[in-house]
Amino acid sequence: MTLTQQLAQFIASGIVNGTIYALLGLGLVAIHSVTRVVNVAQGEFAALGALLASTLVARGMPLSLAAGVAVVAAAAAGGGVYRTGIRPARDAGPLTLLIITIALHLALKGLLLLVWGTNPYGLRPFTAGPPLRILSAVVTRQSLWVVGVTAVALVVLYLFFTHTILGKSLRACAVNPTAARLMGIRVERMSTLAWLIAGALGGLAGVLITPLTLATYDMGLILGLKGFVGVVMAGMSSYPWTVGACILFGVVESLGAGLISSNYRDGIAFGVLVAALLWRALSVLRGGLIVSEETAQE
Repeated sequence: MTLTQQLAQFIASGIVNGTIYALLGLGLVAIHSVTRVVNVAQGEFAALGALLASTLVARGMPLSLAAGVAVVAAAAAGGGVYRTGIRPARDAGPLTLLIITIALHLALKGLLLLVWGTNPYGLRPFTAGPPLRILSAVVTRQSLWVVGVTAVALVVLYLFFTHTILGKSLRACAVNPTAARLMGIRVERMSTLAWLIAGALGGLAGVLITPLTLATYDMGLILGLKGFVGVVMAGMSSYPWTVGACILFGVVESLGAGLISSNYRDGIAFGVLVAALLWRALSVLRGGLIVSEETAQE
């Protein structure tokens, strides 16, 4: 295989992984924009969807129905987590809420361990058949499903946010919760809706990725972390930029793992996260210094 073919293969794999991270990242943005909570447990919704879909298919349920049930269950888990764990402490500070989501992550991970154990679970591809060659890269049919379903989900989200009352209300809560409340929008309901959407997106990501890799009870943390990297790169507010940042990160991760060593795949995620956080912190610091200098000059 030539270097050009290798690069094309790494980039194709990175795009597929990046679309999975984008689904998780969009869920994180939906939650943070409305409730200002960084949800460490986002990856557990993906693990729940993956494990549940695998179990239902193994017991004879049609794949499409099992996938739908898994996504709905993940959405319900997201709403339940908010109503029982986050809403009672909604007046607490950001650090307290972050610690609560860490506790929820551990609790959900333990629950998945109790129900499914440590064994990995597989799921057959949505479409059987040999891999396809696209340009210089060879991609599996499931990879095309990942990209295609993610694209459809993005279109649905765009239409939801721009053409429905609920979507516009959710955006209003993200921009200014106080003004939205004064306009008669039920902010608590919108917060629950944001968590429902995040759970559904996480469950969808888990269902899509399981035919490419095995599902385990502890798969959620690293998936959620990689989605969070893209969110931080995009500034934790923009849906389109989050998608682009997640795909870019997936390509960088794939190139690093392929050209350097696959042992550094997760290390690349942590490295990019640290770099993004430092860049954001320096940007805020520079902005503060500029304001201080202008104030001093006045």
